[in-house]
Amino acid sequence: MNELDQHRYFFDSGIRFQCQRCGACCTGAPGVVRVSDEEAIAIADFLGLPVQQTIETFLYPWENGYSIREDDNGRCRFFEGGCRIYAVRPQQCRTFPFWISLLRSKARWDSIRSQCPGIGKGRLFAKQEILDILEGV
Repeated sequence: MNELDQHRYFFDSGIRFQCQRCGACCTGAPGVVRVSDEEAIAIADFLGLPVQQTIETFLYPWENGYSIREDDNGRCRFFEGGCRIYAVRPQQCRTFPFWISLLRSKARWDSIRSQCPGIGKGRLFAKQEILDILEGV
């Protein structure tokens, strides 16, 4: 049995979530949104742009890949009244709000829940499903 499975969490009975595509997580404080080489290629293909142009316009080097450029207010360069790349958004975006930094405590979760209208809506993610997401990130 996995060590994470043995602990009790505030989300033991699951969490409802469905992205409302509101952009709250795309337009807040500046941060790093990791993009792998494969994700950069998928984004370029989706946008119909050469990979190098996509990287130069929308990304910057970060660790072993890239991060998405933001404007001066922290807004993702792909957010224009909605996510322009939603169908091919990076794994980090796909797994929000199931990030270890947000699930570390009930207080942290409650603070992000007040900012994200999708939390509490949609289907129920079971504890094990959430733990699987955390292990895959």
